[in-house]
Amino acid sequence: MSTMTAPSDLVLGLDTFGDVPVDDAGLPLTDAAAIRQVVDEAVLADGIGVDVLAVGEHHRPEWAVSTPETVLAGIATRTSRIRLSSGVTVLSSDDPVRVFQRFATVDALSHGRAEVILGRGSSTESFPLFGHDLADYEVLFEEKLDLFVRLLQERPVTWEGTVRAPLRDAQVLPRTESGRLTTWVGVGGSPQSVVRTARHGLAIIGGPPERFAPYVDLYRQATDQLGTTAHPVGMHSPGFVADTDEEARELYWQPYREIRDRIGAQRGWPPLRRREFEAEIGHGSLYIGSPETVARKIAANVRKLGVGRFDLLYTAGALPVSARLRAVELYGTKVIPMVRDLLAG
Repeated sequence: MSTMTAPSDLVLGLDTFGDVPVDDAGLPLTDAAAIRQVVDEAVLADGIGVDVLAVGEHHRPEWAVSTPETVLAGIATRTSRIRLSSGVTVLSSDDPVRVFQRFATVDALSHGRAEVILGRGSSTESFPLFGHDLADYEVLFEEKLDLFVRLLQERPVTWEGTVRAPLRDAQVLPRTESGRLTTWVGVGGSPQSVVRTARHGLAIIGGPPERFAPYVDLYRQATDQLGTTAHPVGMHSPGFVADTDEEARELYWQPYREIRDRIGAQRGWPPLRRREFEAEIGHGSLYIGSPETVARKIAANVRKLGVGRFDLLYTAGALPVSARLRAVELYGTKVIPMVRDLLAG
């Protein structure tokens, strides 16, 4: 059975892929300006009580961030309290040693606020870009995750696999001041992914509540049977906050539909229809509306699943810069306090 997290311990964060927004005239920002926009939003979030900002890795024109840790390093120097996370780092097409080194560096710059969420890559553009064969999709993640877990011990590592050169008593630097880099694994595809994460004793973060619920229980059962630690479980979902339900829906609908249909055309999905969009808001994984509407949905699903963290993916396509800043403001000043009050009641 799921266990409830105390409202004071619940982590409430924001996620972004660095979507390229538009200005007030409807013109898209440059990639460089889009990256700086993420930094500005992180600074705002830091000052209004948001617990964590997660920046995702992508290699498509819709999203400006391809190296989350570089953006997080910039954010680290302009913030003081917010946790800084990737969401996700595609470990399969990267090198575990370099991932650890980069995030340990962010951890140093942020005085211990860095986290990494590791994923296999639901978007696969990074595989051919960095010379990896998609036929090796599973073994790349399995072996690299195994190595990364050993690196987390921050002791000399001896390791051998099939996807990279072996290590012999290698000391990987820099070390973190705390001695442990906070690490999560993104899960959403299969029960096997959940059990793998439990075997390594790592925390998990995943998606839609109706699909994720069995994974929460499976994770806790697996850690119990394997004798590893059941860490807090997190979830994330897309959404958007505006002053009213109607405003949030209308701001989000067109950019969300455009980016979803563009990707869907490549993956064989049918075009998104408005009634499906409304159904996802009412009963599915979209958290869109006024602060009260979004807070009630978050609180209900946190209570149902017993998770310790919820992140709202607040950017989707070419949303206006002003609307994104307002969404961050409302999430920090209105949604987060409401969620805590609802869970305490």
